[in-house]
Amino acid sequence: MKNMNQVKNHLLERTYQFVVLRLSRRSLAMTCLHPLRKTARMALFCVLAGIIFIQSVFAVKPTDAELAEARRFIAAKLEGHLSAEPIFSFDYGGKHSRDFLKNWKFKQVKKALDDNRTEYSLTYTDPQTALEAKIVAIAYNDFPTVEWTLYFTNNGKSNTPVLSDIKAIDTEFARNGDGGWTLHHHIGDNCTADSYAPLTTQLTDKLLTIANTGGRPTQTVLPYFNCSCGSDEGVIFVVSWAGQWNAHFRQAKRGEPKSADKTAVEAQLTLQAGQEQTHFLLHPGETVRQPMIVLQFWRGDYAHAQNIWRSWMITHNLPRPGGELPKLTLFNACNGHQFAEYSQMDGASQILFIDKYLEHGLPLDYWWMDAGWYIVPPKTGWWRTGTWESDPIRFPGGLLPITKHGHEKGIKSIVWFEPERVGRNTWLYNERPQWIHSSKDDGLLKLSEPEVLNWVIEHFDKLITDNKIDLYRQDFNIDPLDAWRKNDTEDRQGITEIRHIENYFKYWDTLRKRHPNMLIDACASGGRRNDLETLRRAVPLLRSDYERDPIGNQAHSFVLPFWMPYFGTGQYATDNTYELRSSLCPSSTSAWDVRIDSLPYEIMRKSLNQWKEYGQFYFSDYYPLTSYSLEHSAWIGWQYHDPEKEKGTVQMFRRDESPYDSGHFPLFGLDRSKRYRITNIDNADDVVEATGEELMSKGFCITIADRASTGFYLYESK
Repeated sequence: MKNMNQVKNHLLERTYQFVVLRLSRRSLAMTCLHPLRKTARMALFCVLAGIIFIQSVFAVKPTDAELAEARRFIAAKLEGHLSAEPIFSFDYGGKHSRDFLKNWKFKQVKKALDDNRTEYSLTYTDPQTALEAKIVAIAYNDFPTVEWTLYFTNNGKSNTPVLSDIKAIDTEFARNGDGGWTLHHHIGDNCTADSYAPLTTQLTDKLLTIANTGGRPTQTVLPYFNCSCGSDEGVIFVVSWAGQWNAHFRQAKRGEPKSADKTAVEAQLTLQAGQEQTHFLLHPGETVRQPMIVLQFWRGDYAHAQNIWRSWMITHNLPRPGGELPKLTLFNACNGHQFAEYSQMDGASQILFIDKYLEHGLPLDYWWMDAGWYIVPPKTGWWRTGTWESDPIRFPGGLLPITKHGHEKGIKSIVWFEPERVGRNTWLYNERPQWIHSSKDDGLLKLSEPEVLNWVIEHFDKLITDNKIDLYRQDFNIDPLDAWRKNDTEDRQGITEIRHIENYFKYWDTLRKRHPNMLIDACASGGRRNDLETLRRAVPLLRSDYERDPIGNQAHSFVLPFWMPYFGTGQYATDNTYELRSSLCPSSTSAWDVRIDSLPYEIMRKSLNQWKEYGQFYFSDYYPLTSYSLEHSAWIGWQYHDPEKEKGTVQMFRRDESPYDSGHFPLFGLDRSKRYRITNIDNADDVVEATGEELMSKGFCITIADRASTGFYLYESK
């Protein structure tokens, strides 16, 4: 795996001469007289745009070639006969599925779900033990995308032999590409500035294994991958499993050139992934599932590929409470930072804060009640979860008086819960010890047990209903993997994890059915449980617990749009527009102490009003305009473009140690024949007009006179 600095230096050497020509004379005044020093060269690299992505000429939509590639895969793997090579594998009774699966009974069913989705069911049944292996797949007709989930059912009258080493995907891809296969992947959330940092690995014939840690699926690494072959084609590959997963990548040794001119060499990629540990028998009548796998085929360039993914996420995945996409929330607010989360807060103070926000001219979308509103054991804090009743001393009447007060003023409510973690000396710990995986500190609730699931559903549904909660926020501040594995016997390894994950989704699905207008917020010590199936049910309002650093915030906002169209973070009291803008994204949550009348409210109001102008584009196509960097000497920025309205926004940050005050940044996705008007959001008189051809070829010149400052722009075609 390449270090990010190695990747930057490699790209820098390849693009140095091109980059120099792109800089404005002012930026080069001190550097063109003699060779650049290393630090200046790295700053120069991070200022430039148009050096990573080939520009797309037309609106980003799936191409006929991409749709055809997906259809070929579907025809080969889902519409074939028993003789077709399966897309999964497993060991059964000590034998590999490749050695016996073709001898099992085979059944295929195909049905249209709607105009854009076709479902395939492929069932393999062992004639001896009646074990059934079943793939349920969905092919998307409007995108070059296919997904599937693998299930096993014991239809026999006795226990099955042991199933092990299950791979929800085990398949190969062959392409002609001189550069071979390259894996584009990411660090997960670790509450650090470099959470979500992009990584690039050139695949070889040596097996590369990537796995999360602790059982939370987006901790340490993300299960979202883009495998490119050469510079103009590839496949996006996603493992969705709300537990412990691993993925394996290998490029076969290169063969002889296949093309007539002897220049293209066939490169073969093997992809394997699944639940990390599986070694279990199944009881009669028992069914288990495995991770969901998603493949999306692309041709063209990396930016195009990721925008097709974004479009698919918005079209087919984002939750739609009340039948509508989640609102891009300009302004949520909480006061947990002033009161040790909410363990020192009372109802009257919450109402006071709501009123003070409104008094200062800061209209709220949601009032956020975080951890600590419930009863906690004496001499402990908010983290001692397990007595899920509102504290009657601090909150007489529960949370209802607060939510009603907000509703009267047009403000919805967010309330924090964490049902899976149980602290000592709480009600669950003392009264239902059989429901808890024991621990020296916090225990894990046995959500895998049907009795526990039923209690969780009914108890928390009642809290939501009685308190008229509008948005249910669920946190997960515990690594579950050790408890899951300790609960399994030798011949049932992996079962507790499977049952917990199944019931986790059953719980949320039940809440969503009972409260169809309610949005769910997914949290796990920040962003550590954002697998795809979780994001189909919820949005991450707190992308990471790493919040206050402007550079870290910029870096998170740079990377996450590749995969997650909707995410949020917090903002803190400051008169620094640079810091405020670093934290504004699709959902923003304020933690200001509005009891202090001298805070810079005018700056906040101005920033939020400007957000209304550019925030409308957060569901549009996304293009980075610089490289990713955490360097203080860098510039970092991006573009959101709405191809239907021919409008968009450019957002650029000059960091505190950058020696450069301007640069040219080629834009993306524009109509080359049209003329565009670009306006500085901070200065209506700062207007530039240029053709799409000029803006995409020569670039848009941005000047930011001061360090630690921003250049934010709106543009539209004339």
